Amino acid sequence: MARSTSLPARVVIEAQGLVLAADGVPTIRVAERLGVSPDRVRRWRSRFGEAGVDGVGRIGPGRGRGSWLAEGMVAQIVQTTRQERPADGSTHWSSRSLAQELGVSKDTVLRTWTAHGLRPWRTTVFKLSNDPLFEEKIVDVVGLYLNPPARAVVFSFDEKTQVQALDRTQPSLPLTRGRGQTMTHDYKRHGTRDLFAAMNIQTGHVLTDLRERHAASDVLAFFKQIDKTVERGLEIHVVLDNLSAHKAPAVADWLERPRQRGRWHLHYIPTSSSWLNLVEGWFRKLTTRRLQRGSFCSIEHLIDAITIWVEHYNQDPKPFVWRAQADEIIAKVRRGRAALNYHTNSAADH
Repeated sequence: MARSTSLPARVVIEAQGLVLAADGVPTIRVAERLGVSPDRVRRWRSRFGEAGVDGVGRIGPGRGRGSWLAEGMVAQIVQTTRQERPADGSTHWSSRSLAQELGVSKDTVLRTWTAHGLRPWRTTVFKLSNDPLFEEKIVDVVGLYLNPPARAVVFSFDEKTQVQALDRTQPSLPLTRGRGQTMTHDYKRHGTRDLFAAMNIQTGHVLTDLRERHAASDVLAFFKQIDKTVERGLEIHVVLDNLSAHKAPAVADWLERPRQRGRWHLHYIPTSSSWLNLVEGWFRKLTTRRLQRGSFCSIEHLIDAITIWVEHYNQDPKPFVWRAQADEIIAKVRRGRAALNYHTNSAADH
């Protein structure tokens, strides 16, 4: 503590005084070295004898510098930040706009926000599922992730639609010291493709296909591709969303054929719950590592780039391990619904 460069100054000085006292330096000499009064050194020693290290630098009740703010100003800053909006219609306060509104400094506003954990400049995106079978589907899908059935292969399936072949208008500059890789903000668009992907949750291996669209016929063709890769005698469980093409008559009729009826099992995630589909994490990895900074001069170039990346990924795939229990998810969503209903009703009352 006496050598710290990050603790408050009063803590460091008091610790230095206690170290000197422990080395046998008289109280008056300690006071002279540190530029404080002897009585203050005596109070340090007395408090250390009572509270030990926990008492070093502690400000007693009624001591220390008092607040110069008007009484109730901190509460007003918090209330205005949370419950009111600027007169110009802005969606949130800045430190300067709120300081001007309340007649305090922007630093006072920032300190108050920090002390109360307020960050009005940030927004967290959320969506609660309204699926009437939400809990049943959660239990089904999470149970499948945590305890896959024996003699079966479990896939997490989805489409990444409208993957764009974007060609930057100028060459990118390479990574150098003090500067990241650069690319132009504008681009030429050479078309799109829809990427179908099914990830084996036990092995992490991903099956893919690129198509011009994602109609029922395309979904059925990809299901047949999956069927060919899984050896006969093993069941196929597929976790997927509620896209109409996944439930189209052509797909349903194929699944009802005798050869597929006992082999294929579809597990639909609740609506507005894409976070439950493990393949979404793989899509994110593909986007950040290959697509986001990529430049593609044609659709064929885009297809080749994705194909090569997937081939390398499948040489050493890493499964995405699900850990959350179904009851934990359900309890969290229930709390979210209660909070949403409370704030909705409160807003209606006002």
